[in-house]
Amino acid sequence: MQAERGIEAAVLAGARSQFDVVADGVTVFSKQRLGRFPEPGEVGRLLP
Repeated sequence: MQAERGIEAAVLAGARSQFDVVADGVTVFSKQRLGRFPEPGEVGRLLP
């Protein structure tokens, strides 16, 4: 999957109810840590 910024992205199966976004080995969003899904556009703003 290719994002509009030219960032390579993939969807990987995780533990039940897990939703993490990792960029360059760094977790930029974690549903488990925050207790919620991201707001629209939130993940894009968090990416480097």
